[in-house]
Amino acid sequence: MKKRISLVDIAHQLVGARLYPGAVAVDATVGNGYDTLFLLQKVAPAGRVYGFDIQQLALESVQDRMANPDFRDCLTLFHRSHAEMDEMLPQAQHGLVSAVMFNLGYLPGGDKSVITRAESTLAALSAASRLLSPEGIITIVAYPGHVGGAQECEQVRQWCARLDSGRFEFELIEAKPDDRAAPRLFAVNRKF
Repeated sequence: MKKRISLVDIAHQLVGARLYPGAVAVDATVGNGYDTLFLLQKVAPAGRVYGFDIQQLALESVQDRMANPDFRDCLTLFHRSHAEMDEMLPQAQHGLVSAVMFNLGYLPGGDKSVITRAESTLAALSAASRLLSPEGIITIVAYPGHVGGAQECEQVRQWCARLDSGRFEFELIEAKPDDRAAPRLFAVNRKF
């Protein structure tokens, strides 16, 4: 039996290689908080994680999952769209963000009609690319299998393909290349 590939696990491996205690990271789509907690584990106690979600339920979920009280001092949550990240992060953090994680789609266990949308996702990706430090990384797990997901995934792919190849490189990782509805991972690396 073939082992299932977890794109979220691969994203964690890629991001984890770039983070250290004291680093700055962004969870652009907090959701149930698993990526947020992963980032906190890597950057605490001196680092900072900024989390964005338009659903209050998502922000409450990550706070409920935080067992380590030291993490609270390292976390800033915004009940805002990820498209506003460059406005919301302190100016002093611009150009110093080591990692930005996106997990697109809808909140598992939440209202499936509330989804990430290409327009705000592309604005957020552009903001993330401006905030990223040299050798920083952006990971985007996209889910083309839900309504609106295929369009968003394709627009993310096009955005990645248009990046300045002198400053960025990207890789597409597919768990099931023959399945058009299967999730995809885009990893965008800023060159030094």
